Amino acid sequence: MRFYAQTPARRNRQVLVDLIAVALIAVVVWAALAVREAIMLLAEPGRKVESSGDSLAKELDSAAEAASDVPFIGGVLKKPLESAADASSGFADAGVSLQETVGQVANVITTALIVVPVLFVLLLWLPPRLLWIRRSSTLRRLAEAPGGTDLLALRALTGPPRSLAKLPAAPPGGWADAWRQGDRQAITDLSAVALEHVGLRP
Repeated sequence: MRFYAQTPARRNRQVLVDLIAVALIAVVVWAALAVREAIMLLAEPGRKVESSGDSLAKELDSAAEAASDVPFIGGVLKKPLESAADASSGFADAGVSLQETVGQVANVITTALIVVPVLFVLLLWLPPRLLWIRRSSTLRRLAEAPGGTDLLALRALTGPPRSLAKLPAAPPGGWADAWRQGDRQAITDLSAVALEHVGLRP
């Protein structure tokens, strides 16, 4: 199996297209990750709320413990402080929830920004490359099979006329007549044209 053509012009085009496709995919991934970083900045308020809520809850818990030591009214003082500490823990939980929501949104958007463009690039890039690989492998097997050069010569005769313009002067009676008469040199020249048309050499 051959991945690139043997003729320089077609091989250079294939390499260039491959490099462009890989570069586009890399740019898409980089841009998507940059967008994710920007979205994750929205989680910063959530982190601050979580940190502040946790700190306040700890302080209120400490105050409640200290208030419980006050004679006679310690239990009365402790209850509102504990309620306030629970409310502060609720603020911290809200901060965590905000961060999780922002993270989920960032993941969904990043995945979409990567998958859709990459699929588009692959659909434009891979089918022609795979088709060429399959076609070149078929022609190479045909060229190596008994009577394959005759079929390749026929392919050249029925292919684009401009391909025959690369050949030297046609033999007397033309290329088609030479092929019908089994002229080995003409058949060899024509089969070389058919191979070169897809970027292969005899």
